[in-house]
Amino acid sequence: MAPVTVPTLKLNDGNEIPMLSYGFGTANFAGAEDDIKDKTVMAIKSGYYHLDCAECKPPISLLSCYMNESGVGAGIKASGVEREKLFVTTKVVGTKNQDVDAALDTSLKKLGLDYVDLYLLHVPFSAGGPEGTQNIWKQLEAVQESGKAKSIGVSNFMQDDLELIFKVAKITPAINQLEYHPYLQHGDLLDFNRKHGIAVAVYSPLSAITAARPGPVDEVYAELAKKYGVSESDVGLRWCLDQNIVTITTSSSKERLDGYMKNTFSFRLVPQEIERISELGKQKHYQGLGMAFMTKYYGNYKVEQEAA
Repeated sequence: MAPVTVPTLKLNDGNEIPMLSYGFGTANFAGAEDDIKDKTVMAIKSGYYHLDCAECKPPISLLSCYMNESGVGAGIKASGVEREKLFVTTKVVGTKNQDVDAALDTSLKKLGLDYVDLYLLHVPFSAGGPEGTQNIWKQLEAVQESGKAKSIGVSNFMQDDLELIFKVAKITPAINQLEYHPYLQHGDLLDFNRKHGIAVAVYSPLSAITAARPGPVDEVYAELAKKYGVSESDVGLRWCLDQNIVTITTSSSKERLDGYMKNTFSFRLVPQEIERISELGKQKHYQGLGMAFMTKYYGNYKVEQEAA
């Protein structure tokens, strides 16, 4: 396959992020290190130079975490690709009294890197309370200033979570990574992020195909796939990319990854097609189990407050 140049998006700190990423989230949850290593090499060889992973902070047992940084690090080394060509994202959970600098040092050791390109606060609700979340963000600002993270951002933050951070932030988050697909569009949240100069990245963009069928967008996905001569998954990825959203996908199939890389950048949806998918998607709600998992194992002060 001929090399494909993945477009980039400029962040509010001046750094640029590739708009298509290979993710090691729930689809690769607790995977064996050798398996993650092989998937990392496969992704890089397929042109996915933006790799998205997360720290392993076991709350109960070693099985209760993402377990992917060591495998990603081994894969990066085995790939032979120069560090400067890669864009590596990882995350800190953000638990009560967590030492962010120490957590990043552990992540860097597992990844075999001197720095990450993007470091995210994984959830807004596991730091014991609002002040705890604000303290975690202050620590992220410090690690960016240290040079260990080129950019910093957040993940799974709703508007009230962002407003909480704004009260103490010296540095505005560069990006907010969210679960996003036609059945989980978050109302005005994307506009709120952009109003404040925060880019949006999304995971689980293909849930309408992989997890929530049958549904109201099935027909239009099939129709557009036929029109453009691509797969329905290509249409699902393009729906995100055409909204100027950094899009994180995954697969254990090299053929599928190669197809995404080749096809997704061979066409664009017109505005009317983007809007049609968006409107049909509002007829159904679906959310993956990621936030329920994080709540169960790391705590959620917002849920606890509501129950009190």
